[in-house]
Amino acid sequence: MAHETTNDRNGHGSGTAGGREEDRLGHERAALWRRRLFEAEAGLTRFVAELRSGANLHALVQVKEQIFADLPTTQEEQEWKAVFFRGQALMERFVVRHFGLAHLAEWARSNSAIYASVDDRPKHDAAVPLQRLCAQASLYDSTFAWVAEGPEHATLEIHHCAIWDYRERARARGVPITLQAPCEYCVPATEAMITHKGLDAAFQLTASGDDRGCVWTASRPVAAAASGATP
Repeated sequence: MAHETTNDRNGHGSGTAGGREEDRLGHERAALWRRRLFEAEAGLTRFVAELRSGANLHALVQVKEQIFADLPTTQEEQEWKAVFFRGQALMERFVVRHFGLAHLAEWARSNSAIYASVDDRPKHDAAVPLQRLCAQASLYDSTFAWVAEGPEHATLEIHHCAIWDYRERARARGVPITLQAPCEYCVPATEAMITHKGLDAAFQLTASGDDRGCVWTASRPVAAAASGATP
């Protein structure tokens, strides 16, 4: 049975033990924001290099300087969240301005190639990339449910994608938002995150009232499943 989940950073307990647990979870979330920033920035460099776009190297160095300006010196999650979102917005604007919206998906797939290169979890395990997607959804306090979570077949349903909410709050604060919808980046990035793990990917975008979401399925290809593929 699917179990609906929302990320809960409160109520981890009371007293010292509860405080330590909350700190641990906050540090883990901050680490994922940093990891995502690294993957996106490294993916951007890879994307520019593969296009042999030497004419844009100066602009690339300039945007990197902005991305890494005033990095937090603490493990505070909200600080790293703000840094990631600033960097993501800068990189989206850089790609669209210098290469056009049509190339955005290539950059997204490049980022996912970096994810697959540095991730030490198994290939050909359908749950692995969707567990990463689940962790990312939790960062935004999205609501989601696992429909299936197995090594051969996994399906994650995000009922309310809170990235939409965060983007609109950022826009209201004056942060320039390049894309009309986060799905323009997230769909090719997530699809590649799954396929770079040697899996088949399928998805559906959903909308109901104010809830915008998606359903993602990862599955082992028939040949890999038959051979009992391992990492």
